[in-house]
Amino acid sequence: MTPPEAPEDTTGKTPPAALACLKGMKTRPQFLAAARGRRQGTSSMLVQGRDRGDAAAHVHVGFTCSKKIGNAVMRNRAKRRLRHVARQVLPDMARPGWDYVLIGKHGATVEVSFDQLERDLRYALRKLHGAT
Repeated sequence: MTPPEAPEDTTGKTPPAALACLKGMKTRPQFLAAARGRRQGTSSMLVQGRDRGDAAAHVHVGFTCSKKIGNAVMRNRAKRRLRHVARQVLPDMARPGWDYVLIGKHGATVEVSFDQLERDLRYALRKLHGAT
């Protein structure tokens, strides 16, 4: 059995798996810099945001979950859910030149619905940006 083909856009090219406007945060100094910025908590996650000052640049996004969430399986599931909701919400609501870190919460990030995760992220971004 062969896997289904990816849909093609109007130019005949296969769309990328990840959005081009979002860049991943990888290094500890990037996460620490975002931690010095604003933060907004919700019932299912904590969102840290920081304006880097270069408005023409990409949005940088990082995800983290502590061992309080559970074993590696639970932490990875929580990070997958956060990545999924970030791909849906951040292209519309993120500001260019900002760093965002989404931090999972014990019991909530894995258990709430995707709709609730999306509402929480939208709420947190509105509060973070409203403080500017």
